[in-house]
Amino acid sequence: MELLLPAGSPEGLRAAVMNGADAVYFGLKNFGARRTAKNFTVSEAREAVTFCHARGVKAYITTNTLLFDRELGEFFALAREISAMGADAVLVQDLGVLSMLRECLPDLPLHASTQMTILNAEGAKKAAQLGCTRAVAARELSGDDLRKLCAESPIEIEAFIHGAHCFCYSGQCYFSACVGGRSGNRGGCAQPCRLAYGYDRRDDAYPLSLKDLSLAGHLREMEKMGVKSLKIEGRLKRPEYAAITAKIYSQALRDGREPSADEMAALAAVFSRDGFTDGYFAGEKDSPEMLGRRTEQDKRVTDPLFAEARRSYAQGAREPQRVGVKFALMVKIGKPSLLAAEDEDGRRVVLDGAPAEEARTRPLSPAEATTQLYKTGGTPYRCDFARAKVEPGAALPLAEINSLRRTALERLTALRTDLPTRRVSEPSPVTERPRSPHPTQIAVQARTLEQISDRMLDRPPERIYLPVGELLRSPDRVRDIMRVTKLAAVPPRIVHPTEMSELTFALGELRMSGVDELLVGNIGLIEVARERGYKLRGDYGLNITNSRALELIAAEGFESATLSFELTFPQVRALSSPLPLELIAYGRLPLMVTARRLGENGSSAHNLVDRTGARFPFLDAEGGRSEIFNSQKLWLADKRDDCASLCVDVFRLMLTTENPREAENVLAAYRSEPDAQEPAQYTRGLYYRGVE
Repeated sequence: MELLLPAGSPEGLRAAVMNGADAVYFGLKNFGARRTAKNFTVSEAREAVTFCHARGVKAYITTNTLLFDRELGEFFALAREISAMGADAVLVQDLGVLSMLRECLPDLPLHASTQMTILNAEGAKKAAQLGCTRAVAARELSGDDLRKLCAESPIEIEAFIHGAHCFCYSGQCYFSACVGGRSGNRGGCAQPCRLAYGYDRRDDAYPLSLKDLSLAGHLREMEKMGVKSLKIEGRLKRPEYAAITAKIYSQALRDGREPSADEMAALAAVFSRDGFTDGYFAGEKDSPEMLGRRTEQDKRVTDPLFAEARRSYAQGAREPQRVGVKFALMVKIGKPSLLAAEDEDGRRVVLDGAPAEEARTRPLSPAEATTQLYKTGGTPYRCDFARAKVEPGAALPLAEINSLRRTALERLTALRTDLPTRRVSEPSPVTERPRSPHPTQIAVQARTLEQISDRMLDRPPERIYLPVGELLRSPDRVRDIMRVTKLAAVPPRIVHPTEMSELTFALGELRMSGVDELLVGNIGLIEVARERGYKLRGDYGLNITNSRALELIAAEGFESATLSFELTFPQVRALSSPLPLELIAYGRLPLMVTARRLGENGSSAHNLVDRTGARFPFLDAEGGRSEIFNSQKLWLADKRDDCASLCVDVFRLMLTTENPREAENVLAAYRSEPDAQEPAQYTRGLYYRGVE
């Protein structure tokens, strides 16, 4: 298994490599999911890749944020640089970025970031079809989930083993964006999950703050599962963190054991939030023991621990000898000495040296020559085998053998760091469907059948969206709806491997009832839906923010696509789209979907209240999960001119906590009917203010 360490800076990269990392991941100044880390300039990244490759370490670069159209040109120029410098892979989230890189830089390996919300083998298979060679699994998977994913995935699986936990599934969190204007999907998360909340009251509890993850104790189990890469989180942490975690985990892996109690204490001293948790992996996702926050006790790190860590990667520190090499020396009187050197990857160099002379006093022995070849200290190389054939009576200065050895290693390093030849082409233009102002259809998405009243069906919206489970609950009501308007089913965005068979059965049952459209918000459901004969409509969970993502969705056969609500109106207008567009125009925007079910035991509370008194409703979601919604409703019914100029095809009205009468009023307001009431409080969302 590969041990993959974070590098938030050049110093952090050196700390990780010098302490045993098999691979490192780091971001550049733009387009990475940890925008507030120090990160790397292009020049520093080139040096970093060279430094890593000389030592047998892989270098992965994070480009795993959502991009807007105006950023794609700058990004592609950067991606060309990344490919040319020989990076071993880039991590991606954005479907448009993925499509562009696969088209234009086909030799640059792509890894599906955890921000792509890869939860099951179906998601990994789709990522493979789209060009990825590895998928980073969601942190929320249990051991059984991960085992099933590894067994069925056609590509490598990378899994987190240590570091911070997000409370929301990665790639599906909009809390920071909606409340603070800093998008977690664009690398600017303000960490609202670390703040205080109460249930239906202000409080100083921290129900969204999870302890840091540690899967120490499960390393051998993960190896047997087939996990390819063990990932440590922490690009925002100090270089000492990278040094210590790399040293402890790499030593444990080399020894074929789990970290010891003393090593776990050292890991906690470096950084923890009141200890560690393996709750998700162990299947104990609702345990209160998973919660924790950074305390003053946690911050009291002993200086000697950090001082020792700094010495391990300081300039002049002892170089770990991680690259195996073999030598073969031939010495003959009157002939140039020959040294062949081969590294563990099969790279080979052969050098001519000074000719040997006939010995006047003491001839060179094979043992003496071999001893010199083993002296690779101070380099990244260790001599695994050396052989010397020396003609009897021959003499060759030991300094000459040393010089040959040094030159051979230098040439091997040059081969190891040689830049690859990779294909590159310019992005093809996006095909655009003509867009012009036209009457916009209205779709209503409800959480329950009860929100769709008979009165609403007397003059129905053009389409209704309802959860799969709700549609199966009442086939008669489904038929009533389908007699008067179009109906699409909404599967959960989150489906773990052990839940997929139940969902696929439900989708088959629903399809036989006549429902033929599915609102898909995760790539893992694309083929599942297609195989059962559904027409596909893209939901907001696909995080579509640019024209290239729309082009990919169209190529996948989708009927329409819902745009990310992190776009501004000008960004929506600027999009080129080959398929109909849908915009969320009303409702409590989803902030988080969580693996843990929220609420206190025995409590009927259904709101999280923050320190300002804002109330965030939460509702149960499939699989024993919860979904948190914004404290205020998005309202655009009075912005008809602005909305008309967008030239989108469908405005979606999302119902969450509304009763049937309130739902009828919302629909009436968006139809500009008289006497419709607007909410007492509302938000314009991000359409006017945007996100960082």
